[in-house]
Amino acid sequence: MPTTSDEDGTPVVHFDVRLEISPFLVFRRLRDGKPLALVDVRADPQGHTLAGAERWSSDWQPPADRQVVLFDEDGSLAIPLAERFQEQGHAHVKALFGGLELWKFSLDPKVVGAETFLVEI
Repeated sequence: MPTTSDEDGTPVVHFDVRLEISPFLVFRRLRDGKPLALVDVRADPQGHTLAGAERWSSDWQPPADRQVVLFDEDGSLAIPLAERFQEQGHAHVKALFGGLELWKFSLDPKVVGAETFLVEI
């Protein structure tokens, strides 16, 4: 998740609506059964991933019929990759804002219910 600091040292988080999608919006779409292509772009996924996610490979191409959400731990890999695909004309490819770190932090099962779409790998 891209951050900078303002003049007094307070961290400022940057959300680029053109390149990123909120974990809450992705969660809502998954919960409502709306089709998304979830792509884990980590080289060696460990810990958790999102249910139904596919692994990214260098020859992967985005499907034209669905919104694509690229993700990693914090967005550091997914954001530049989403930008690259958008530059190639795939405007429907976005990175998960904050990656899995923000997903795990913000989608508490006590609040959203037992199904958070986060699965152990």
